Amino acid sequence: MSFFSILETLLIGPLKLVFEIIFELAHRLIRHPGLAIVALSLVMNLLVLPLYKRADAMQERARDMEAKLRDGIAHIKKTFSGDERMMILQTYYRQNNYSPLSALNGSVSLLLEIPFFMAAYQFLSHLEVLNGVSLGPIADLGAPDGLIVIGSLQINLLPILMTLINVISSALYLKGFPLKTKIQLYGMALFFLVFLYTSPSCLVFYWTLNNVFSLGKTLVYKLIRSPKFIERQEAKQKAKEERNAELVSGKEVKPNKKIFVLGALFLTVLIGLVIPTTYIAASPQEYIDLNYFHNPLWYVVSTASLSAGFFLVWMRVFYWLSGPKGKVVFEKAVWILSGVLLVNYMFFGTNLGVISSTLQYEESLQFTFWEHAVNLLCLAAVAFVMYLAAKHWKRAVATVLLTAVIALSGMSALNVVTIKRSVDEISKEEITGEEATPHFQLSKTGKNVIVFMLDRAMGQYIPYLLNEKPELKEQFAGFTYYSNTISFGGFTNVGTPAMLGGYEYTPVEMNKRDKELLVTKHNEALKVMPVTFLNHGFKVTVCDPVYANYQWIPDLSIYDEYPEIQKYITKGKFGSVEQKKATIQNNHRNFFCFSLMKTMPLFVQPGIYDYGRYLQAVSYTNDVVYSTQNRLNKSVATGLHKDFMEAYNALTNLPQMTKVTEGEENTFLFMANDVTHDPMLLREPSYKPVLYVDNTQYDEKHTDRFTVNGITLKVDDSLQMSHYQSNMAALIQLGKWFDYLRENGVYDNTKIILVSDHGRHLGQLEELIMDDGSDKCKDVELYYPLLMVKDFGSTEFSTSDEFMTNGDVPTLAMKDVIANPVNPFTGKPINSDEKTAHDQFVIMTEKWSVATNDGYTYLPSEWASVKDDLWDKDNWTFYDGNRVLKEHKAP
Repeated sequence: MSFFSILETLLIGPLKLVFEIIFELAHRLIRHPGLAIVALSLVMNLLVLPLYKRADAMQERARDMEAKLRDGIAHIKKTFSGDERMMILQTYYRQNNYSPLSALNGSVSLLLEIPFFMAAYQFLSHLEVLNGVSLGPIADLGAPDGLIVIGSLQINLLPILMTLINVISSALYLKGFPLKTKIQLYGMALFFLVFLYTSPSCLVFYWTLNNVFSLGKTLVYKLIRSPKFIERQEAKQKAKEERNAELVSGKEVKPNKKIFVLGALFLTVLIGLVIPTTYIAASPQEYIDLNYFHNPLWYVVSTASLSAGFFLVWMRVFYWLSGPKGKVVFEKAVWILSGVLLVNYMFFGTNLGVISSTLQYEESLQFTFWEHAVNLLCLAAVAFVMYLAAKHWKRAVATVLLTAVIALSGMSALNVVTIKRSVDEISKEEITGEEATPHFQLSKTGKNVIVFMLDRAMGQYIPYLLNEKPELKEQFAGFTYYSNTISFGGFTNVGTPAMLGGYEYTPVEMNKRDKELLVTKHNEALKVMPVTFLNHGFKVTVCDPVYANYQWIPDLSIYDEYPEIQKYITKGKFGSVEQKKATIQNNHRNFFCFSLMKTMPLFVQPGIYDYGRYLQAVSYTNDVVYSTQNRLNKSVATGLHKDFMEAYNALTNLPQMTKVTEGEENTFLFMANDVTHDPMLLREPSYKPVLYVDNTQYDEKHTDRFTVNGITLKVDDSLQMSHYQSNMAALIQLGKWFDYLRENGVYDNTKIILVSDHGRHLGQLEELIMDDGSDKCKDVELYYPLLMVKDFGSTEFSTSDEFMTNGDVPTLAMKDVIANPVNPFTGKPINSDEKTAHDQFVIMTEKWSVATNDGYTYLPSEWASVKDDLWDKDNWTFYDGNRVLKEHKAP
């Protein structure tokens, strides 16, 4: 962001956002964008009416003062000259309580009109939803109206009509005004005619409506300005001024600008700095796209600028234009708001689940009646306490606000340092995109081993996916589906080490090595298979190593001591620059809305959140931005989820990344993909991403697809459906890749392992919900990963109920390829003997973030043990209490 863009965000951004939200709400209510413009004009004019009324009063006083002083000034200028004239003029001004700068009060309305016009121009001129939309005789609101056609000449009528109305309104309003004011307003009318003549008709239509409103206001003003009315109003105004003067001089009402400024500054820091930095600092690299680098700290700058624009600029304008009594009301309101918004942010709506880099929660915002009730009661109590504090301890208010501003600023500064450090950890090579063309080799005559990790792929879905699409069995010919597989934890940080390195890296074994950092052991696990295969002469490629160096964007430098290993990041490589720019722009806007939402009462939050759209006015017919998906129900959705699309594009480009060679060199590939981790509703039955999804009819006709062997998979909401569909999309794209491998003669001599690090607790199978002896049952779907293996030369699809864990992956990968494999870092054999030596212990931690669960052992947690058959509820044991488990026995 440049200085000028920051300045624009500060001054115009708040107005533009208000325009957008009002338009979007009106559009949803009226369902016609042209009529929504009418509503926008009406609402905006009503909102700013008090502002312009006060500005008009200031202008009138300024003109009255100028008229009062005109003769005296003329006499002084005629009689005196030089320094003497200047001194006498200054004395004359002082005697009449007048400053030459007060002349600016006569231009307040004009100064206000400029930013409002700029905001309207920026918003309406680029609103795609208006393109091609007709309204009455206007054929296209997104283009000049061209209503008058004379031969080949087209004349735009709306700008002329707009100017005519403006001139009539000005003529009525300016009666009796000085020539300077008349030139000013008529000049503005001419400017708007020239400037807007070729503008989209939507903008001219909006400004015409504003002029109609102004004309109506002027007519009403003129009609009610009878002599008696004027006399009565002047008497009221005089009495009001005397009353205000008495109140100001006394103790009852005395504005304190310091309270207002500090309160506005507090709101700016809370919403513009504390909240965005807190959320970004939790996972800074999640907000970075290596292929189009944009430092996430700029999101903080834009949010802070927008907040300052709202609270320090425009709220200050309203405060400045208010009378003494109004100023006191503003001060109390800002003080009370500061306490209410802070309490709401800190204590309510804090456990809403995982949020994506595009500020969309995995689940929709839903609060119970009691949550709403408690929230409102608490906020009312806080507001009452703040009111009493302002009434009885007014002198302390400014001090409290100043202290709070300093404290919140300090918190924000620490968050900024955290963000900067995380961003700086990304190497310059990764940012510049040296690995811009990821690829890997597969040999036609050698042996190829592929370990493909689908993050959070659901093992229990496979029978249902194949039931719906039996043709997948042909594409997955040779695979064995292991229907009795567990992982060692429910999140990536605890579920991947064993999957990558084997049984030496289960949570228990990781905790045993309590003199080494978790990140060191995790990196070691990431290198076990690549280095072992490399040491046995394989050509090795690694793509997207999960949490490498405990970084959200994998730190590929962990493989630097093995230069023969090819390493790439594929996620995000295949999107267009335009999409990436648009996503960044959305975040700049939405971070402020998100921060504002987090401070609002719970009953307001879902409305502002708007399923992750934050009341953004977009056109789903033309919008190709990877941002968020608005899931209206389990069958209908709009938009494209950025994280899903970036992972999905990598899957669709697998054939392009595959280089088939004639040589006999053996190859090993490890690749991770998030398409199943970041689910999105897709168009059925093709299961492809589209901007508008409506599967209502298909879902109604195919409910039987979710029942296999008498066991029904619950798919009752959009979260469950989106997970199912994303898993289906992954299998479909992998099936196409397998067809490509067949066509190029490398399928039979390739071992392929499809695996996930963990599942997801979605409550879809009653058979997997276990009674742990407490009030809350455990859904062990969370620990049910995908495991499918195709060995060399296998030709038939099969299912096995053998007890497996994802810790078997290294053993399966090296079977019949490397004799008696040994871990190159510990010297211990790589095998699955530990699986049957004792019960398997699963860590049930919810501490998924590697930014916090990053010590020498995993943070204390509850545990469970399982043996033989995960479907048998008697085989599960759950242990109370949080502890760090370092041995394979009941804690």
